[in-house]
Amino acid sequence: MTEVILIRPGATLYDEQHRIQGVLDIPLSDQGRRQVEDLAERLTERRLTALYYGPGDSVEQTAAILGPRLALKPRLIEELHNLDQGLWQGLCIDEIKRRHARVFRQWVEAPDTVCPPQGETIDQARERLKTALKPILKRHRDETFGLIVPEPLARIVACHLRQTGDIQLEETPPTATFETIAVDPQLCRNGWAS
Repeated sequence: MTEVILIRPGATLYDEQHRIQGVLDIPLSDQGRRQVEDLAERLTERRLTALYYGPGDSVEQTAAILGPRLALKPRLIEELHNLDQGLWQGLCIDEIKRRHARVFRQWVEAPDTVCPPQGETIDQARERLKTALKPILKRHRDETFGLIVPEPLARIVACHLRQTGDIQLEETPPTATFETIAVDPQLCRNGWAS
């Protein structure tokens, strides 16, 4: 059975301030580095065969800490960059709720129907992920491998690996956490759900 360990990077100052990070390069905070050190301890039991990560300071720093601890050489996959949230990036979530209440509510309830100003849609991110994940899933059939991706991209990846439709953005999962996803063998053969 193929298992993907979906890993969220450690916290940044933006996470601690409840700001939208998107594709901005924000490094791990001191708290984030401590979180990743603790995460490495929990992941050592998983026996990963490979570790992939996307661009972005916090993700790259998470990979740099985890790789040696897991005896793996993390591999950068450019298409695993976070969802581009356009002009919302850098803003506090409460500020967006105040300024754009209706659109933000729609973003939380039905994110497929909203594109942040000058940002990227969920469907655009899915297409990018198809390109990135297809060869990885085929290469690692019947193995356990890790993907380090930030939110909200992690939820998009999780929905597709589980082959579920709706992406829920109500609550942001904690930073420096992981979840194990058993991947359907058909998905590994084809590389992606239709």
